[in-house]
Amino acid sequence: MITTGFEYFISTIVVLGILIFVHELGHFIIAKLKRVKVIKFSLGFGPKIIGKRIGETEYVISAVPLGGYVKLLGEQQDEEIKDEDIDRAFVKKSVPARMAIIAAGPLSNLFFAFLIYVFVFVGYGEPILSTRVGDLTPNGPAKIAGIKKGDLIIAIDGKKVSKWEEMSKLIRQANGRTVVIQLKRDHKILTFKVKPQMREVKNIFGEKIKRYLIGITSSNEIVTKPVPPHLAIVKGAEATWQVLKLTILSIIKIFEGVISAKTIGGPIQIAKMAGETAQRSLLDLAILMAIISINLALLNLFPIPILDGGHLLFLLIEAVKGRPISTKKLEFAQYIGLMILISLMAFAFHNDISRLVSRK
Repeated sequence: MITTGFEYFISTIVVLGILIFVHELGHFIIAKLKRVKVIKFSLGFGPKIIGKRIGETEYVISAVPLGGYVKLLGEQQDEEIKDEDIDRAFVKKSVPARMAIIAAGPLSNLFFAFLIYVFVFVGYGEPILSTRVGDLTPNGPAKIAGIKKGDLIIAIDGKKVSKWEEMSKLIRQANGRTVVIQLKRDHKILTFKVKPQMREVKNIFGEKIKRYLIGITSSNEIVTKPVPPHLAIVKGAEATWQVLKLTILSIIKIFEGVISAKTIGGPIQIAKMAGETAQRSLLDLAILMAIISINLALLNLFPIPILDGGHLLFLLIEAVKGRPISTKKLEFAQYIGLMILISLMAFAFHNDISRLVSRK
């Protein structure tokens, strides 16, 4: 139990540490390119554990590993700046330059997720859910036609299939028309005619939908399909976009009440997921890291004061008005943003603890 807890802790620190570093590195690199002075680069918040000054920047690891920050010269409008540093102050840069520095953090997390997927596709191949049949619905179309558990479906109406998703899509597109299914069973190729039936099922968001089905479930067999290096870039971009799109849809569904807000997780949930995936394989941990990186990017783009999205919103208002928001209004907005963020974190912690208690 202690070993498991320690593994979970280490896995969480590694995952969060890498993702926070990538995020802050994005801010840091673009700030340097825009000739803004970086005073401090910190992984974590709170008291400093260790730190070292290299050149004009102090690099620090702090006690609370739930975030990080890059402190730039002239972040505040009323900050005192030496004459020789005026040209290197953040507040003195153009609005597009400041927006680029702010947006660099979330974009770095998206790019990092993309790189993970590319390396996974190149090094391991594309993990896909095979078309091997698991359980069958009693008296369902497939069962009646003679399809059995363990059969590997290879074609629908003459179109070759290797992924469960593309097989399901072809069956749905038949709109109830009888389909010809080719499959492998004991090294033999067999052909069956199956007429899909309309059934009410739940989608990934728990919504009830009607869909044409043949009454089979997946065996959950995962196979890897080799991917040429040049196609890995395309597939990496597609995988990143799919996760991003699904995350956005999930957030919309939460606001619509389709998905319970109780599904929102915090650091404890991340620790559990990181620990479990690390025990399975490094491949699973890498994919989880890509997913969390995309979620982190999206969270930071929320137009909440204190987050990157809030700062971008303020800069957009400044660009439209032609002058920055007053310090007093900015401080008030950031206070409100901090309260919102603390409330969200408290709610996420509450959900995490509730899940732990309910499992006991």
